[in-house]
Amino acid sequence: MQYDRTDARILEIVQRNNRLTSEVVGEMAGLSATACQRRLKRLRTEGIIEADVSIVSPKAVGRPIQMLVLVTLERERSDIIDRFKKAIRSSGDVVNGFYVTGDADFVLYLTARTMEEYEQFTRQFFYENSNIKGFKTMIIIDRVKVGFAIPIEVPEKD
Repeated sequence: MQYDRTDARILEIVQRNNRLTSEVVGEMAGLSATACQRRLKRLRTEGIIEADVSIVSPKAVGRPIQMLVLVTLERERSDIIDRFKKAIRSSGDVVNGFYVTGDADFVLYLTARTMEEYEQFTRQFFYENSNIKGFKTMIIIDRVKVGFAIPIEVPEKD
């Protein structure tokens, strides 16, 4: 997947605000709206842009409890890891899931309406899974920074 300096500029712009029109993005990147649309389509097709999302406030939609959960598997076998990844993907309660190195095998970001709801989730998702050795929950006190923007490296030459 390759991109040039103009693509890099477009990526910087849409990461900050993906609701801008192609006309506005194009103007900011020095392109016509049509050229900008073509580039955006290619960036999406090639998987450089993975998704266009809105960041929703958990509190505003009645899910004020947010937590990070460190999960350790009983054994590290590829079939067990693959099954747990599938469970993460299919769970509506898991907002983000990461397979990681270190003391835990996975880090999950979840939201809940109540602690009772989270307890119910833990019973179904963790305690009923014999491949889970343990999990540690950290309640989020304050979301200090939220987003998905990553630094875009600008190619030296086009």
